[in-house]
Amino acid sequence: MLSVKLFALAAGLLSAIACNRGAEPVGKEPDGGLMSKRDVARMLSALPLGDGQLYEVYDAVSASSANGYDEEYMMSDLLSSPGTGVGGRGSSATKASSYQKPIRSMIEDYLASHVSSSTKGGAADVQRYLDYLRGSGMQIYWPYSESWDGSTLPLITFDPGNGAESNYAYVITSTDNGYELVDSVFVDETVAMGRPVWVINQNDDSDCVPLESFLGTKSIWDFDDEAEDVDRYNLYIKDFTMLRNYDSWLAGASEFHCWVGAVNGFYATTEEDLKNYQPEITDFVVVVKRSEVGRKKSFRALLVTDFSDQLDKLAFLIVEDDGGTRTNWKCAASVKIKSKTYGFDIDIPYHSSDDVVWRGQLGASYFTKGKSIEGRFGDVKLTFALE
Repeated sequence: MLSVKLFALAAGLLSAIACNRGAEPVGKEPDGGLMSKRDVARMLSALPLGDGQLYEVYDAVSASSANGYDEEYMMSDLLSSPGTGVGGRGSSATKASSYQKPIRSMIEDYLASHVSSSTKGGAADVQRYLDYLRGSGMQIYWPYSESWDGSTLPLITFDPGNGAESNYAYVITSTDNGYELVDSVFVDETVAMGRPVWVINQNDDSDCVPLESFLGTKSIWDFDDEAEDVDRYNLYIKDFTMLRNYDSWLAGASEFHCWVGAVNGFYATTEEDLKNYQPEITDFVVVVKRSEVGRKKSFRALLVTDFSDQLDKLAFLIVEDDGGTRTNWKCAASVKIKSKTYGFDIDIPYHSSDDVVWRGQLGASYFTKGKSIEGRFGDVKLTFALE
């Protein structure tokens, strides 16, 4: 039988999935500018990019996507480990030496030229700009990168914020000296679906460990109950479907944070037994790319161990991350002893600007042992299984 103590271990591992959301720049931007999202987009479009640099970005965003993150290449990785995606596992860090001239070298050359023309600090000023960019939280976001044909050049734009759905983008073309800026055009999501677009935006999920990445590195979801004489059931979420995108396409994917509060392995027979139990909170993150809207993402996430018929109500919250100040949802889980219901207070943290997708209580009677139950929770569909 899975004890409450064993679940505490699982909950501790699951806590790694929680994150500090909303990357903030480290330090003050050096005098002279050059480091706004617009400036960085303009800088990238002015670099003599070639096939090697395009594949460097493609390798990185593909690795991030494989690790459960969005199609993103953080400036901190670009400057320290070319071609490496967010999450590290399965990234292309080992390919770094294969890039003849990584983008970071081009950025260093660009800054050396532009900074030296406006300051007297020389190399020291260049380093200050690089340090700021490394800690800025900015990244190259490449929506729909999986459909790239391997040769079409990207348009390069930036997220102006405030939920904007369109912007102008810089156009680069091939010349004898590499690729160079030639024009600017209007770009929206329809354009991005039809040809490659690089967006300079702000990373807000690199501190998270998405469920897919966590499952790929350590499995804590399945337990061996074969030695038990009595059937034991655990409650899982088996799949997740986002029915609409929650943010502007320029801002990137939707990050869903899910919390469940319940009392695990509850088999009390008297009120005195209640002191031996306390509610546990399980939380995890699911990152859904814009191209995955309406698609079922399958996995096997453990919510409640040793599910008991005495469990009456579970607290359940899903939010889509939009940052803001930290707040709490004060809620309750409940159990039954001899037809009497006893509640447990729970505080579940989230952020004030988050979109609350669904919150409320799930009755234990909603789940049927040995069966899967599909339900809609706001604009998300979930399949639960009590197995």
